[in-house]
Amino acid sequence: MDTFKRKTPEELLHSISKLHRGRLKVYIGAVSGSGKTYHMLREGRALKEQGIDVVICAVSTMQRPETVEQVGDLERIPSIHWQKAGVEKKDLDLDALLRRNPEVLLVDGLAHRNREGARFPTRLEDIRFLLGKGISIITTINVYELEDVRAIAKKMTGIEVFETVPTDTLETADEVVLIDVTPEMMLSRVAEGALRGHSSEMLKRGNLAVLRELTLRLVAEGVNDSLEKHRGELGLIGPSGATERILVSTQYHWNGSIYVRRGQQIAKRLNGDMLVVTFVNPKKEPGKEAAAFKRSIVKLAERIGAKFEELPLRSRRSLPAMLADYALNNNVTRIVLGHSRQTRWQELWQGSIVRDMLKKTRNVDMFIVADRAEHEGERIMPTQLGKPGEEEVELFRRLGAGELDRKIERIKRGRFKVYIGSAPGVGKTYTMLREGNDLLRKGIQVCVGLLETHGRSETLGQVGALEVLPRKVIEYKGTRLEEMDTEEIIRRNPEVVLVDELAHTNVPGSQYRKRYEDVLDILAAGISVITTVNVQHLESLNDAVEQITGVRVRETVPDHILRLADEVQLIDVTPQSLQRRMKEGRIYALNKVDQALSHFFKTGNLIALRELALREIADDVDERLEAWERSSSLRGPWRRKETIYVCLNNCEQAERLIRRGFRIAYRLKAVWYVALALNEAADGRPEQAGTFEALRKLTERLGGTFQIERVRHVREASATFVAKATEYGATQMIVGQSRASWWKELREGSVVKELLRSARHTDVLVVADYDAAACMGTAGGTGDREDGRG
Repeated sequence: MDTFKRKTPEELLHSISKLHRGRLKVYIGAVSGSGKTYHMLREGRALKEQGIDVVICAVSTMQRPETVEQVGDLERIPSIHWQKAGVEKKDLDLDALLRRNPEVLLVDGLAHRNREGARFPTRLEDIRFLLGKGISIITTINVYELEDVRAIAKKMTGIEVFETVPTDTLETADEVVLIDVTPEMMLSRVAEGALRGHSSEMLKRGNLAVLRELTLRLVAEGVNDSLEKHRGELGLIGPSGATERILVSTQYHWNGSIYVRRGQQIAKRLNGDMLVVTFVNPKKEPGKEAAAFKRSIVKLAERIGAKFEELPLRSRRSLPAMLADYALNNNVTRIVLGHSRQTRWQELWQGSIVRDMLKKTRNVDMFIVADRAEHEGERIMPTQLGKPGEEEVELFRRLGAGELDRKIERIKRGRFKVYIGSAPGVGKTYTMLREGNDLLRKGIQVCVGLLETHGRSETLGQVGALEVLPRKVIEYKGTRLEEMDTEEIIRRNPEVVLVDELAHTNVPGSQYRKRYEDVLDILAAGISVITTVNVQHLESLNDAVEQITGVRVRETVPDHILRLADEVQLIDVTPQSLQRRMKEGRIYALNKVDQALSHFFKTGNLIALRELALREIADDVDERLEAWERSSSLRGPWRRKETIYVCLNNCEQAERLIRRGFRIAYRLKAVWYVALALNEAADGRPEQAGTFEALRKLTERLGGTFQIERVRHVREASATFVAKATEYGATQMIVGQSRASWWKELREGSVVKELLRSARHTDVLVVADYDAAACMGTAGGTGDREDGRG
């Protein structure tokens, strides 16, 4: 959908000037040796095959065989060689490049500094000059070579870098693609002698993980900027579903900083942006105490990197509407505010801010902070749990029989690697096959257990020398269907097996319902598995994906399967490249292209899914990093002991609340419970038994504990929830936003409102009831099933 808004003269001039400029594409990686040059050269050869005039200059293959191979027949323009401290350097020969005037130039080292006396002091300026002459550039950079990242990288890893470019350089690029490599793969390359010249600090596993996470988050921020711009052009408002933005609503009083700090914890753990807003009466001068609290809150917001805003308040009753509008206009996903201290009569007389907010907000969660300060002061902040040296003491404790069996089982298990992407067609299967052939050349026994090429010739061409095992034929309703032959794989006992589409649902009659269960059997037999999955198939992201695309994905994988993986590697592709592949018929058959581009493969969907994938893998890296080296976690280790209690009083939003409970519990490393309040009058209905069992299975699949709490009347549900949550020592209760009508609430009572009144000692998260109409239409999709394979 194009906007009908007329372009300004400045916008017209900018659009015309872009027609004359070259296109800039940047490959970014965590460290040197991650494969940026390889992918750049591979793309250059692909462009040349399509008739584009491509040359290379100042490209450093580091004599890596696979990279040298990618140079192929690309024309090389000689660079200008010079020495610095005994190290050979290469500058671009601008005059030679202008004489040659190619359509595309491939060049390494965006952060390179030129020799003294060169026309420009840096390669970045060389590139800008060539872009102005109509030459497109594809180049490479490491994350720590960005000016703003350099300081963080040095602080986190001790690595010093001297050649950098301004961080906003990436914003001027037409495309930025992340080449993601796990620390394990980098260390494997070092062990094989494929990488040289790295410092010992750079090659520490923890440092590699920190740099990888920095890269993932940086690219995700850039993707989010483009997503917000795209949504703005389409007239869409409110949160996209791909990222978190936390708004803390506070006042200038003694517990204002508590709300800000709690908001900071949430934002940091969810890796979201944070805003702080306060509403004041513009006609009333603040007293000494209020002025002191204001200075404290402003200073705190500045220190933690939150945006602070003070807005005029017309009246107390207008506050909920003003806050809801502010949240909507700033794409807020969660509002943090304090519990009300009002009595029932005060709420009736003066109105309740929290209750009015619940009526006015759509698609925005409400997090109500517990009123603990009276008893605990500011100890709401994470504190060190356990005694000093507790981890060291744990090393000397004798293992029990069960623990010993689990550790032995883990040692005997095969190695598990997952390639994950944002959408079908990004190249997961292609990369999996390429790695399989690399392992085969190293003398490792590899075979293909299950391959889905979807007719893609490029993917089929990567099979190479790999043996593809025949599939098992299963008779189902008179039809012969094929599935992976798990028994044959285990009988053949290869060292590594490649298995496509981890989220696939097996044909009825198979030993297991899901392919990931077959994979677990293969791993248990000591066989290593490399597999593929799309981010939309992660169970806990099911609701976010539906919000983004309008599509409910039916085939899912429990998140813990991803956590079992020894390596999780992202295959990143920009929406432009993915849509280009689609139009060329390299993903689906040409007769399906138009439908795909107008539904699941719409630009907004692809941008949002890409951001979701980047952030999900960044969080995965952070969790693993915290397990290895707790002090190195970018989000900071979570020290406060949490217990999460999810309250279900109907089955409409139940699955959504269970998934939300899991994601919060996982990030906080908390135990979690799911309780369903069941009216005794409805007990025994056979049609409900299947629903309850499905909710139990979902909870247990995600690692929670499911319970049914029987109540005589729905009005007792909130009291039962609070009593049980208190018994379990819950620090956070999760409940769904009410869909009940005013009349029904009057007749039966409101579980949410009663719970907020009686659970003031506990944090309460009210999960929004997603309403696509509040965004002026969904981001795309028809609601049909989308299996996301490929």
